[in-house]
Amino acid sequence: MHGLRFWTIALSAIACVIFYACSREQPVNMDAVLSQAQTYVGSNTCKMCHLEHFDSWKMTQHSRMIQDARQNRDVIVTAIDEKVIREDLAKLEDKLKVASDKIYVPKEEEILYTIGSQWKQRFIVSKNDKLFISPIQYNVKTDRWVNYHEADWDKRPWLLKCGGCHTTGVDLEKQTFKEPGVGCESCHGKGSWHAALPKTAVFEKRQTIVNPAKLPTGVAQQICGSCHNRGKSKSTEGAGWPVGYEPGKALSKYYVSTSYADGDKKHLYSNEFSKGHHQQHIDWSKSPHAKEGVTCTSCHYVHQIGIPQTQSQTQAAGSTQCRQCHEMVNRKGAHQIHSFANCVGCHMPRIAKSAEIGDIRSHTFIPLLPKETLADPTIPNSCTSCHKHKDADLAKLQKAYDTLTQRPQPQGAVIPPIDYQ
Repeated sequence: MHGLRFWTIALSAIACVIFYACSREQPVNMDAVLSQAQTYVGSNTCKMCHLEHFDSWKMTQHSRMIQDARQNRDVIVTAIDEKVIREDLAKLEDKLKVASDKIYVPKEEEILYTIGSQWKQRFIVSKNDKLFISPIQYNVKTDRWVNYHEADWDKRPWLLKCGGCHTTGVDLEKQTFKEPGVGCESCHGKGSWHAALPKTAVFEKRQTIVNPAKLPTGVAQQICGSCHNRGKSKSTEGAGWPVGYEPGKALSKYYVSTSYADGDKKHLYSNEFSKGHHQQHIDWSKSPHAKEGVTCTSCHYVHQIGIPQTQSQTQAAGSTQCRQCHEMVNRKGAHQIHSFANCVGCHMPRIAKSAEIGDIRSHTFIPLLPKETLADPTIPNSCTSCHKHKDADLAKLQKAYDTLTQRPQPQGAVIPPIDYQ
């Protein structure tokens, strides 16, 4: 009995010694680590220490921006049926630059990656050892196929045009990327130093990674703006993303946003409001929010422990989000008409397009009145984006608005200046 107890204690002691030895961080030569060039390590490395944040990031659309169809064919959200695709394309014949029966339609086995899954899905294929977006697009909510750059799709290398915002760690020279999707390092910067340093090197470790929450708001906003934008690289001809930009740097050094004034009538209305998707930074920069320092993360969270509360990852749904800051004190002007207090209906009308026109909201937070459409019929307005006013006469609608929102004239005599001397 005593012998059994002895061996039990001895084995327990040995196990503790082994566990202690294995769990101890091995000495790291920090100078040697920091002398190496920083590189991307991938989100799977980050999860080893930040598992809860990794799990919450996996629930976002950022993690699914690009998905590898070779590893999992189920990331393709619809059947690749050439007959159905060409039938849908034929309905758009008068708008196509290539005849519907001549447009390249990839076979499912040719699809290497998918782009998107919530509003629309596009498909990445390889041609001459380069990646391209095939000239077809599936619109999810309307269940239809449309064209996408059908005349020049194979002259638009995907990594050059778009890859830096759809993947993490693009190397244009090698035509590679570290991981599909918007990974941890897209917002936190290259992680090789951070991952290599021991946990005991607390202060050094903190200095080797970017935490957007600890940056000045204007600097942190530019991380979002590096991709939720549209324009061109200042350093690389033909690139549609800010080549060379890294979180924490000044975006304007690497990128210039597009504008209607510079001739971009495809993606912007004449009042410079966005027509297209992933342009929220352009809208925001014109908004009262930008002037007051209200940024993306004032409303949206990037990754949150637990199930996302809303589709758009806002901290609350719809107008409830707005009322967290904008308390309704009294109902005057337009606010006395719309007593239901639907802030987003007027201030964030659905005038931009991801898959179909009007499926995403403006981010200028400025209501658009009928008079703006009267002045330029190409500009939509907040009123007729509502079902009730959809077919209303714009002149009558504007007159009704002006009548209902005019404020009473001051009554009584004018008070002369008071001499306080």
